[in-house]
Amino acid sequence: MTGSRPLRPRLRALRPEAFGADPSGARLERIRRSPNFADGVFQNPVGARNRPSGSMTEFAKIYFHREQRIRRSPGAPIPVHPTTLADLAKPPAGGLRLTWMGHSSVLAEIDGHRVLFDPVWGERCSPFPFAGPRRLHPVPVPLAALGEVDVVVISHDHYDHLDLPTIKALAGTATVFAVPLGVGAHLERWGVPADRLRELDWNESTSIAGLSLTATPARHFCGRGLRNQQHTLWASWVVAGEEHRIYHSGDTGYFPGFAEIGAAHGPFDATMIQIGAYSEYWPDIHMTPEEGMRAHLDLQGGAAHGTMLPIHWGTFNLAPHPWDEPGEGTLAAARGAGAAVALPIPGQPFEPGTEGAPAEAWWRPFVAGAAQAGPVDGPAAVPAHEAGGAAATAARVVSSAADGQEEPESVGS
Repeated sequence: MTGSRPLRPRLRALRPEAFGADPSGARLERIRRSPNFADGVFQNPVGARNRPSGSMTEFAKIYFHREQRIRRSPGAPIPVHPTTLADLAKPPAGGLRLTWMGHSSVLAEIDGHRVLFDPVWGERCSPFPFAGPRRLHPVPVPLAALGEVDVVVISHDHYDHLDLPTIKALAGTATVFAVPLGVGAHLERWGVPADRLRELDWNESTSIAGLSLTATPARHFCGRGLRNQQHTLWASWVVAGEEHRIYHSGDTGYFPGFAEIGAAHGPFDATMIQIGAYSEYWPDIHMTPEEGMRAHLDLQGGAAHGTMLPIHWGTFNLAPHPWDEPGEGTLAAARGAGAAVALPIPGQPFEPGTEGAPAEAWWRPFVAGAAQAGPVDGPAAVPAHEAGGAAATAARVVSSAADGQEEPESVGS
């Protein structure tokens, strides 16, 4: 038996780089001391099933149904905002500006500082460059052209939130990384120096570049390798500047903790809330648009305060629902609640609470079977609304055609 032990380090050396690294040493000891770690794993604030439930036969019927497969991807090229860099060159008039780069990636400019949430610039959210869900629209701007970022915030270590090529590119900059407890092991393996890591447990805070960042609870799970040890934490995040407060949900199922987070840290000028990749087969770990709106209201003390930006949709095909359903559901939920919601085309900067914030269904012409399919070539291709919104953008839009090949979907996102 002892002769097999030397294989362990060799096997670890063969582990694909994209799988990251398991926490060890002082980091692992800190994890074991966490009040959120019990029975050898991190625990959710309330119970959650992190594997698909229900009949896999019924799930397969939905997955392979031809019409539903078609609806899971856009039927025409998705637009991205063509003047993102030029727009970002001007400081936000009110001190707060958000730019949704697609999925859960958001650049937040808050009180003179720049925060980049869950940056994913890779072509696929997968450990392999040849398989896995492929991007449905190009990134709005090259990462290298984005300029200096004060802090990169990571919500958890799933591939659609923690992207190896993106992190390796950012490792060569001076930015600081704020991550949940345990996630730092991945980043160190990928070249991020330990002195540029701020690794937090739930309800711990750190100060970076004049901003206060707090890791707050979420209802999800973790894991990148073949063996998911649940030794890396998942989190939502509160970022507070001198004048503004914002919240990023990461991935989460609905739970009562949103009201507690709001009471402790809110209200917020803007919330970025996960409303996509949900399913009745994994109801505990992702929210529907209706649940996302409920979470937004909870975070605001029950009032329709601030602006909600829906995230975690539109960029990757990760669930059985139609591609456009999260957007339509969010729009309906916002109208029902009387809440302000921002619905930007990827890469379109906006200032929450202003009249020019985009709030119309830009995606409708790009739905499979829509009357106006094909590339966007003028303002009429997108519903008209306030100046500076999708109608103005569509006249200058840059788009990339989907190749029609559906990739395997991912439950662990």
